[in-house]
Amino acid sequence: MYQIGLFSKINRITTKTLRHYDEIGLLKPEYIDDYSGYRFYSSTQLSRLHRIIALKQLGLGLGEISEVLQQPENTETLLKLKKSELKKRIAEEEQMLLQIESALENIEGDREMKYNAVLKSLPACVVASMRTLAPSYESYFELIPPMGEEMASQGAVCAKPAYCFNIYHDGEYKESNIDIEVCEAVERVCDDSEKVKYKNMPGVPKAVCVLHKGPYSGLREAYIFAYEWIEKNGYKPSDNPRESYIDGIWNKEDDREWLTELQIPVI
Repeated sequence: MYQIGLFSKINRITTKTLRHYDEIGLLKPEYIDDYSGYRFYSSTQLSRLHRIIALKQLGLGLGEISEVLQQPENTETLLKLKKSELKKRIAEEEQMLLQIESALENIEGDREMKYNAVLKSLPACVVASMRTLAPSYESYFELIPPMGEEMASQGAVCAKPAYCFNIYHDGEYKESNIDIEVCEAVERVCDDSEKVKYKNMPGVPKAVCVLHKGPYSGLREAYIFAYEWIEKNGYKPSDNPRESYIDGIWNKEDDREWLTELQIPVI
């Protein structure tokens, strides 16, 4: 029989931990002296403690260890689950490492950290949609406002929070005859008109999002940054990019205050 202090030294585990194992029923002393309250452990308990330590080193929590000790037949299932969790965590850590390396390249190259990339999901929503060929980017200011008038005549109510975005269907950068779909999230589907259609827009599980502050003429830099970031961090574009308009001509007179979020679905 070993007193708790000696037992802790033999197994290189603190007495506090042994007392905790006793309290939760994971490893109770073989004997407790009624007079002194001293805990005593037997050599036969060494194998159980070693099993506990080994399972803990495999990443199992104390509740999981207790289940394994009580139901050894569940050991394989729990270890496979832990393996899956660990592989997922390693993949996430490797992805984070790539992002850190990408950020360091900008710093080491003395490049201004003008943009930051964020991964997030895009919500499913009902949208009022107008697809058209825009002669140029400057023509947006004439093409888009009439859409709002059409929506009002159809009884459409914009969703809150507002979500207005353009989708580019060309698959490449074009300066003229741009195949653009203007989308405005609304509360419900309304009757279509020749100009404005209504549809359910599915959510996007993962998108690389980059905020651009300033006039739309500078968005090209945001696109270059976003696609370089996607390639460096091991992702692939999975759909056409979106431009989500947060602040613009409707609420900011100075185009230097316009705020646009570039959203690129990725896998």
